[in-house]
Amino acid sequence: MPRAVRIDEFGGPEVLALREVEVADPGPGEARVRHTAIGLNMIDTYYRKGLYSMPLPSGLGGEAAGVVTAVGAGVTGLEPGQRVGYASPPPLDGYAEERVIDAKWLVPLPDAIDDRTAAAVMLKGLTAWYLLHRSFKVSPGDPILLYAAAGGVGSLVAQWARSLGARVIGVVGSESKRAVAEAHGCDPVLLADDDIVARVRALTGGRGVPVVYDSIGRTTFFQSLDCLRPHGVMVTFGNSSGPVEPFSPLELSKRGSLYVTRPTLFDFIRERRELEEGSRLLFARLESGDMRVEIGQTYPLDRVADAHRDLEGRWTTGSTVLLP
Repeated sequence: MPRAVRIDEFGGPEVLALREVEVADPGPGEARVRHTAIGLNMIDTYYRKGLYSMPLPSGLGGEAAGVVTAVGAGVTGLEPGQRVGYASPPPLDGYAEERVIDAKWLVPLPDAIDDRTAAAVMLKGLTAWYLLHRSFKVSPGDPILLYAAAGGVGSLVAQWARSLGARVIGVVGSESKRAVAEAHGCDPVLLADDDIVARVRALTGGRGVPVVYDSIGRTTFFQSLDCLRPHGVMVTFGNSSGPVEPFSPLELSKRGSLYVTRPTLFDFIRERRELEEGSRLLFARLESGDMRVEIGQTYPLDRVADAHRDLEGRWTTGSTVLLP
């Protein structure tokens, strides 16, 4: 029988259990996929801890690549043997050797993109797409501030933004990650314990940046607001330091009539045409060489708890892939 990760209660990495499971035949509009590579993302830890609610018991993981093994009634454009990738919302079951999934989330993979790359890039790459093209439309010459610039999402955002002509000011948590961020197009790269606001103001002639991409959350939120120019956009899209606490909207007005958005990928790919458009642009960036995926580490699926510990401890660089 195939194996899958299950959790019965919210908590630390120790709640992750690998078990044998039955995989049903796909129903109408569904497909069964045998995974070859599985993406690991910070959002997985939010679900595991209960920061993002979901009914228990549950699987985990919303990004993977693999091969279609069967399709249900009414499914078009997919057939057994076809290579696919996906980023999908709950119900989560990506940490599995095989699963059934709503076929609307599956995207055929180009021959030039291998399975591990696809597993590492579907959720993170589509996130980079909506951050740069939907949450705020980056234009040539824009200086942008990007936190966690050496991470899986950060490294993709940095490369894609540079290809659009933006200047990427990166922030990383340690000296060892500076070179990683520089290699992906950040210039300069600041350390998290720098005076970020003063450095950003100095780098922008006192004006500030038009957009901040902040995946850290609680500890950097107001610092990020202080880096924005009037009418700037604060894109808070992660909570690695914890969720942002409630604040008064007056904080936005006194800093120059700022905007704040808390986006999530699946609001940008609700329609199939949106998913196809984002995937088309993502694959084009990868095939052109404008963007490369750095898989910093891989773990077998039975070491998923170790992978979560390393991710939360900020010991990882680039993308992480689980191998079934």
